[in-house]
Amino acid sequence: MKLKTLFAASLMLSALGCSQEERPGSDAQNAQPQAAPEAVTLVAEKPVIYQVMTRLFGNTNATNKPWGTLEENGVGKFNDITPQALEEIRALGATHIWYTGALHHALVGDYTEYGISNDDPDVVKGRAGSPYAIKDYYSVNPDLAENPAERLQEFRDLIQRSHDAGLKVIIDIVPNHVARAYQSLDKPEGVRDFGADDDKSVTYARDNNFYYVVGEDFKVPVGDDYQPLNGEAHPLADGKFEESPAKWTGNGARAPQPDINDWYETVKINFGVRPDDSKDFPELPESFAEKGYEEHAAFWADKDVPDSWEKFRDITHYWLDMDVDGFRYDMAGMVPVEFWSYLNSSIKSRKPETLLLAEIYTPERYRDYIHLGKMDYLYDKVGTYDALRAVMEGKGEMGKVVEVQESLTDIAPHMLRFLENHDEQRIASPEFAGNAEMGKPGMVVSTALSAAPTLVYFGQELAEPASEDAGFGKASRTTIFDYWSVPTVRRWVNEGAFDGGQLTDEEKSLRTFYQKLLNFSIESEALRGQFADLHEFNREQGKGYGEQQYAFARWSDNEELVVVANFSGQEKDVTLGLPAELVTAWKLDDGSYRLVDQLDETTGAELVVSEGKGTIQLPLAPLAGYILKVQR
Repeated sequence: MKLKTLFAASLMLSALGCSQEERPGSDAQNAQPQAAPEAVTLVAEKPVIYQVMTRLFGNTNATNKPWGTLEENGVGKFNDITPQALEEIRALGATHIWYTGALHHALVGDYTEYGISNDDPDVVKGRAGSPYAIKDYYSVNPDLAENPAERLQEFRDLIQRSHDAGLKVIIDIVPNHVARAYQSLDKPEGVRDFGADDDKSVTYARDNNFYYVVGEDFKVPVGDDYQPLNGEAHPLADGKFEESPAKWTGNGARAPQPDINDWYETVKINFGVRPDDSKDFPELPESFAEKGYEEHAAFWADKDVPDSWEKFRDITHYWLDMDVDGFRYDMAGMVPVEFWSYLNSSIKSRKPETLLLAEIYTPERYRDYIHLGKMDYLYDKVGTYDALRAVMEGKGEMGKVVEVQESLTDIAPHMLRFLENHDEQRIASPEFAGNAEMGKPGMVVSTALSAAPTLVYFGQELAEPASEDAGFGKASRTTIFDYWSVPTVRRWVNEGAFDGGQLTDEEKSLRTFYQKLLNFSIESEALRGQFADLHEFNREQGKGYGEQQYAFARWSDNEELVVVANFSGQEKDVTLGLPAELVTAWKLDDGSYRLVDQLDETTGAELVVSEGKGTIQLPLAPLAGYILKVQR
């Protein structure tokens, strides 16, 4: 798409006067040129989500023995996340904090004195366990409490501390699967556990919570190179786990003995989808893509829905009543969109400002999950993340990033942008960029591209390389399965001072960069306003500009920005052009305008407008990003 067409498409949403709730689902390629509106419609907010792996965040034990026990390697507690820690996270620019692993999941530890059954290492990944094998949806991880008997109160206190610091709280909900030994001790009166009322004599029944392999017992998977707890003796590590009949495994595997690479520690939830994939519940009319959550809630009010739907509704409402502000839905694409309409409309009816974020990797279904499923935000992994990563690794061209943005024009504000999370490799790891400095141009682009939220994974702002194998967790990704601590985060925590006192100068500098970028992103009107790509225009007409550079414009009624990133390790002198359409939209007369970099106000440039076109002479430092604001 040429710049003129994309520029017109970028104006289309404001010209139509659409809210986020009402945005159309048409592709950018179908957009017709529109006259520039008198006023730019702004998205209401641009959140910054700071994700912490809760058990790792406050752990200052430096032992880090692979496969180490809690006693050897330590574990972070809810109480380690102090008011000072939260104030520093807020000062970094975060608006939300995502407490990964807060809910009670299966782990290898003895809490029987608190009435908690022991988990079998044969169906636990690692020693500390996967945060996505939930054992009790109405409680939190006992590892994280100073007093496990008071674990829920300690988490309530953390929620309150987070709110006091100006941060909204997000937790995970994992509807697709639960731990094999699911058992809720803290469920409210009248709540029944998953599977408690299932008819186990059939593979499928609509109101069963699980699918069954009738007549077959579960068999523990066997791996050539894997032994639970690395072969350490344990009373329950005997290659057996009692489950009769066997249940389908979390990733949908139907064999009584899953493969070692299956999600064998979990079992799949039945949402009323028959084994042949047909639906055993009412379907939404297509017209509901244009309706708000109130009408979705009204649609479901008189419908008979599967039991699992009601169970998850009750779970989310329980946490809303505990003042949680948002949910990150694990593997949302594996759950039918009608369920999301039912659940999310019930949540929004109860607490309209709740943030709803879905992990999904199928672009052809994005619009259904936004418009029919009533999601606020979706992972932009297979689009923007993958395209930017390829450029950062020197394996791709910026044209792919441009192509992705064109494909997302109508839903761009709904696409969560990130360069790290718990599933992805660290930027600084050799397996990714091998250099945290490469994260600078990548983060400027990722953060400034749209009005969508930005996600930062704890330690990303400190150049954490995740360079060690933790046991079950391997180098390049910070482990989510083991008792461990994160070296750069430990140095920032500085024995509880949370002042970065042990960081290197390079780590401090990188954190300062992130702080400036993230704070600007939540304050800037332009980053919640309009977008126009400048890449193809400058590939054709600019000077010194190539596939390792990326430029685009963002603006509102009160702010105009030119964003430029240099992914090259070399300095580049470029002459950047602004097309006449953009100059007209910004109402710039011929003349000179000072540009000031919002990430380093000592850096600037001059925009010269002549005969309705703009030119910027700009030396680009290696691995650098600039957000240049027009001074009127």
